[in-house]
Amino acid sequence: MQENRYDDTDFFDRYKQMARSVGGLQAAGEWHELRKMLPDLQGKRVLDLGCGFGWHCRYADEQGAQSVIGIDISGKMLQEARARTTSSRIKYMQMPIEAIDFPAASFDVVISSLVFHYLDSFADVYEKINRCLVSKGDFVFSVEHPIFTAQGSQQWYYDEKGVPLHWPVDHYFAEKERKAIFLGLEVTKYHRTLTTYVNTLIQCGFEITRLVEPKPAFDLMNEPGMKDELRRPMMLLIAARKGSIIDE
Repeated sequence: MQENRYDDTDFFDRYKQMARSVGGLQAAGEWHELRKMLPDLQGKRVLDLGCGFGWHCRYADEQGAQSVIGIDISGKMLQEARARTTSSRIKYMQMPIEAIDFPAASFDVVISSLVFHYLDSFADVYEKINRCLVSKGDFVFSVEHPIFTAQGSQQWYYDEKGVPLHWPVDHYFAEKERKAIFLGLEVTKYHRTLTTYVNTLIQCGFEITRLVEPKPAFDLMNEPGMKDELRRPMMLLIAARKGSIIDE
């Protein structure tokens, strides 16, 4: 079951002040690349897993999606998403991602942003996504890069003056939980290698169509800390298409 820190009031209040929470997709350093990986959404049935404030749901609606369902475990997240949403084509549902159980061929596109590194077991979720997609349906998602999650603490190694010297990478092949401090609270994440992310997709019936380790958008480079994001990958973006291993 996915950990839910976002319904903690203090944590959520801090999350609301993050740049991507205030500025939406345009303030997300990876959006300029993730957007290019999405298929044409006109007339499509879209599922967003871990929808948060609903940014991707509203984007899909703006692109002409037939219907959009956003799933999130956090009631506070969904309360915010509903407050920001006016389209009747968007529906939000509160549940853990692991609990999804949609009928076969329910969706044309599944999107997920920065969620799967919070899941203890994601192969079962991959299989559920495969089942609910139509034949040749698209699955596009982002996760924290294995280089970013490997060591665990997710902090730069600093010199005595507080200057970041390097990003530590350790225990890369030990695929298990990691503890990190995020917005003042300890959170549990699950480190996996790049091999595991890709091969599990293939084993669950997907064909990889694109893989990107995004650099921050050029127009965000003057934001605090952004230049250091060129020193190591923080995110991994994968686009996949339902193949023929698992049939509807």
